Amino acid sequence: MTGWSISPFEADGLRVSPLRPPVLPEPPRHGEDPADCQSCRDRDEGIWFNDRWRLTRIAGVGVPLVLMLHPLEHHDMADLPDELAAELGVLSTHIVRHVQALPHVSRAHVYRIGDGGAHLHIWFFARPEGQAQLYGSWLPVWDDLLPEYPADVAEADAAVVADALVASAGGRRPAAAASLPLPIAD
Repeated sequence: MTGWSISPFEADGLRVSPLRPPVLPEPPRHGEDPADCQSCRDRDEGIWFNDRWRLTRIAGVGVPLVLMLHPLEHHDMADLPDELAAELGVLSTHIVRHVQALPHVSRAHVYRIGDGGAHLHIWFFARPEGQAQLYGSWLPVWDDLLPEYPADVAEADAAVVADALVASAGGRRPAAAASLPLPIAD
């Protein structure tokens, strides 16, 4: 993969780590117990809400915008009720449309990883227009390597996306004090 034109690394500069033996049982993820779940504790923080979901902006990133969609109730992907699963698809599509409508963004990449936190969270990474080297699966790696994107621009873009989401899918924007960006966590 380092030979790909989109790799952030030179092909001759990396070594593959040895594969460690399996650890069984696997260690618990953050928030396996809803009483210890950060996403449940932060359920009033975000840039957009409806009765079942919230959208947050992740601060301190290198790409133009990173958003995260969380259900308000404690669910993971495997136990997400069908009604919420259907709504997740619709909301994800709307968020992607609104992120890609930003004038300096070409694509919105959507990720669900799930190894770090037990509370479902869907990542939306905005790929900047014209940055072909940031294509594809390397985008989250590039995000960690790039200098921090200007917070005021990201905040304004997040507000545009959240306002567009209210217009297209309903929901509401929070009071200004509750809309602060969250630090990076997974």
